[in-house]
Amino acid sequence: MPDDPVDPSTIGERDAPPISEKPYKIVFEANKCIAAGKCAEVSANWSMSITSGIAQPASYFITEEELDDNVRAAEVCPAKKDRGVIHVVDRRTNEEIAPDPAGDGTLSVDW
Repeated sequence: MPDDPVDPSTIGERDAPPISEKPYKIVFEANKCIAAGKCAEVSANWSMSITSGIAQPASYFITEEELDDNVRAAEVCPAKKDRGVIHVVDRRTNEEIAPDPAGDGTLSVDW
């Protein structure tokens, strides 16, 4: 239904690369980014936009090799009172790997 909330785990999946190639994805709450730049300091996938002043990932779909620094970017994000606005999701299970503030794998996106 049009009024149902968006399921964050479905974002971007229509045009996504195969899960076997890129088993992880980034769900980014850009509207809540506070431009601290911590993500860009720890991850090559993240940079700060000069025009908008907020962070942006080079890729929303990542490989196993790219996982660690994107997890680190999610963990150091101070937005939302240190809960972060960068979410790393395992596409195979739809579980949040980071930041996972509830500790149960549920997506901590709050749109």
